[in-house]
Amino acid sequence: MNGFHFRLARDTDLAALVRLRDDAARWMIARGVTGQWQPGELDGDHFRRAMATGEVWLAEADGRAAGAWELWWQDEDAWGPQPPVAGYVHRLMVDRGSARPGTGRLLLRAAERRVAAAGRAVVRLDCLADNTRLNAYYLDAGYRVVGHKAGKPQPGGAPKSFTLLEKTCGPAT
Repeated sequence: MNGFHFRLARDTDLAALVRLRDDAARWMIARGVTGQWQPGELDGDHFRRAMATGEVWLAEADGRAAGAWELWWQDEDAWGPQPPVAGYVHRLMVDRGSARPGTGRLLLRAAERRVAAAGRAVVRLDCLADNTRLNAYYLDAGYRVVGHKAGKPQPGGAPKSFTLLEKTCGPAT
């Protein structure tokens, strides 16, 4: 689809996932978004744990990692206990060095299709509350603000406040 091949990440992809995350952090910092991600914050062990408890998806184009995301089936730190009606997208990452415009939206749609295919009706995500540009990006992608979470724990860092967003994707038909 659109030149991308989507597949579940494997242990052999850990270095590519860390590179994508660190490059995305540097890209944000270069644009003045300093409170979101920091290079070196997550390592291969983080992604290995994410693969063990949820799904980590890789988007490849021309044999190269073009983007990735984590898909969780629960997220109590942000959303509290919830019935199993949603999939939770985390760490949507795009290789800014080679990505075509719209790549992030294509990855987000692939994540939404996966959630629907799993029989879940809602895609949820959280976004740093003061990152107005990213909040607007998700609103433009059809998500709606449904709440806020102050003091959400962060891997390797201090708790932060987040906007909670969701979108109905409907179960697969």
